[in-house]
Amino acid sequence: MRPADPGLARPRVFVTRQIPEVGLGPIRAACDATIWTGELPPSRTELLAGAEGCVGVLTLLTDRVDNEFLDRVGPGLRVVSNYAVGYDNIDVAACAGRGVAVGNTPGALTETTADFAFALIMAAARRIPEAARYVRQRHWQTWGPMLLLGSDVYGTTIGIVGFGRIGQAVARRARGFGMTVLYSSRRPVDPTIEADLGANFVTLPELLARSDFVSLHVTLGDETRHLIDAGALARMKPTAILVNTARGPVVDSAALYAALRDGRIAAAALDVTDPEPIGTDDPLLELDNCLIVPHVASATHAARGRMAEMAAANLLAGISGQPLPTPVLPPD
Repeated sequence: MRPADPGLARPRVFVTRQIPEVGLGPIRAACDATIWTGELPPSRTELLAGAEGCVGVLTLLTDRVDNEFLDRVGPGLRVVSNYAVGYDNIDVAACAGRGVAVGNTPGALTETTADFAFALIMAAARRIPEAARYVRQRHWQTWGPMLLLGSDVYGTTIGIVGFGRIGQAVARRARGFGMTVLYSSRRPVDPTIEADLGANFVTLPELLARSDFVSLHVTLGDETRHLIDAGALARMKPTAILVNTARGPVVDSAALYAALRDGRIAAAALDVTDPEPIGTDDPLLELDNCLIVPHVASATHAARGRMAEMAAANLLAGISGQPLPTPVLPPD
């Protein structure tokens, strides 16, 4: 993009968090940009005030874009660019009804998130966080044949719930561990993809009953909210491990706590929680068999940089009236 004419007013945009400079640089060069630099997201009041009168807004999952937001920003808004693959924080239909384009960052974090999902599988199966705490707490005195026994990963069965880009990337990694790959989704994928990944389509109840590891990769919606509830957990093996790198509300947290506490499943590893962040008094934090990390599945320099570039490209295209490189289409 050519430098803006200094005699012309530059479009006002609001960037709701500090993102990598590879994305911020082009935005600063082309726009009159206000960038929220606080460690915590802007409050609702601060979000609405910062976005008011803007032509474009670069949002995160913590920023709810709804009719109240759109009313406050005003009719000049052209684009909302979400720095995320998911967009359940945005009322896409409401934006479309006002001619506001919406963009996201698909593909930017596929492999990175799949790496992390597998890292959680390994960490929970082999009880790595517990083992590290054991050493730091000065309990390690000798090698013991019964010390911190965990679960094998190689040669076991993984059930992947949601078989889009990330789910399929997890399946590729699972093949390297000689795992049997089951998957559940709204519909089977192309048979060529199934054959390439060695994956078998099954119903969710069958997947839960057969899997040693259940890895969640669905989007959040009415059909998937509390998809993993008390009934679903009861179908799982008592030796099974649940991994969630999707969205926190896909899992019923109270039901998960009861299942872990009572030994109805062996362990869980969560990158996302409900609520998020998890409350400091949440009972899940009391359990050694529940590993919780702070939504960091995409937290590498490379992945976050790719996301920043994509989000900036969507924002700049939108304020220029050009098609977004990675648009979110409104529902039919």
